[in-house]
Amino acid sequence: MFDLTGKVALVTGGNGGIGLGMALGLAQAGARVVVAARNMAKSEDAVRQLRAAGSDSFAIAADVTDEASVQQLFEAVAARCGALHILVNNAGTTVRKPVDQLALAEWHQVMDTNLTSAFLCSRAAHPLLKAAGGGKVINIGSMMSIFGAPYAPAYGASKGGIVQLTKAMAASWAVDGIQVNAILPGWIATELTDAARTQVAGLNERVIARTAAGRWGQPKDLAGTAVFLASSASDFVTGTAIPVDGGYSIAA
Repeated sequence: MFDLTGKVALVTGGNGGIGLGMALGLAQAGARVVVAARNMAKSEDAVRQLRAAGSDSFAIAADVTDEASVQQLFEAVAARCGALHILVNNAGTTVRKPVDQLALAEWHQVMDTNLTSAFLCSRAAHPLLKAAGGGKVINIGSMMSIFGAPYAPAYGASKGGIVQLTKAMAASWAVDGIQVNAILPGWIATELTDAARTQVAGLNERVIARTAAGRWGQPKDLAGTAVFLASSASDFVTGTAIPVDGGYSIAA
């Protein structure tokens, strides 16, 4: 029931970090993975890894914050693959400043990349998923969907919005056989969080102390949950937000 052979999966921001970790999991489960991102050199390196994992993968350059670019992306997937079964809305960014120091342009940058892109891609994917007889949408939230942080107002707002968008889509699209769920990664070691460890004093020590597993997560730690939510194993699971955090969110 976890076999994704014959399925086409599109992963936004799938050329590195958490996105690539999930893409590799989907590839190992048999899916044909399409990587959508702006940096094609980085995407081609990801494609090489995905092909080594057995996937007939390829990359498409796209700006998922731009409506026209998103439409072109899904038209290209339909033309090349003939179908789409799985969408992973993973593209993300952050600006680490408190509210009083955050510029409006920075707010829009984070909201557009993290939340509006998920809306645009999901809307464009819906007719393809429906035509395939149903499918899966996986939206990537964060621990900041649950907790607040003084240095992450735009990021937290966008990731909280991801959870509510997930619920709305799940309720709306169940009739079409489409399950929509969110993954809430904890503190995962990526380029994005490497910068946080440098910029936020004491963050590394606090994360390890609070995380029951006693370590930072790795991108590959997201692969199993992504495969579950992308497969028929989760056909009766929709509208959920699953923490993958090594126990960070259960700590007192």
